Amino acid sequence: MADAAKVLVTGGVRSGKSRHAERLLSELEPVTYVAAGPTFDDPDWQARVAAHRDRRPPAWTTVETVDLESAVRSAIGPVLVDCLGTWLAGVIDEERLWDAPAGDVDDAVLSRLAGVVAAIGDATQRVVVVTNEVGLGVVPEHRSGRLFRDLLGTVNQRVAEACDEVHLVVAGRVLVL
Repeated sequence: MADAAKVLVTGGVRSGKSRHAERLLSELEPVTYVAAGPTFDDPDWQARVAAHRDRRPPAWTTVETVDLESAVRSAIGPVLVDCLGTWLAGVIDEERLWDAPAGDVDDAVLSRLAGVVAAIGDATQRVVVVTNEVGLGVVPEHRSGRLFRDLLGTVNQRVAEACDEVHLVVAGRVLVL
């Protein structure tokens, strides 16, 4: 990875994406780890953030937010964002958009996404972003699942355009795309 490289790490759930992303920055300190997810009190989310925090070097700082643009822009040193899927769910929750017309959801998410993509593109430090790869299987039965799948596909494409590399992680194996 070059000094200012931006990498998008994608793959399925529990594929090893986060561990791979952490390894990409493991030699650097301090790293800002952005836990991008729910802004409400969620015990499962808190447990996941704590597990990730426990396995990272103590010099890494954890920021929990859905304001990715500000988190990336204000970070001093390398940044690890984990993950775009939880960020997307957090944005839809925060804006109360799960039942909104699809166009309204797209407008709200894509507006926030534009700032995130610009912040990644403008960054002079290393930025590693983790995301989930969705849409490879069954079409979700519920509208919310289809909405999420479609939007995350768009989010992933736009962030990939701002990155130098995309790494696909499957069963702990990494393929650089």
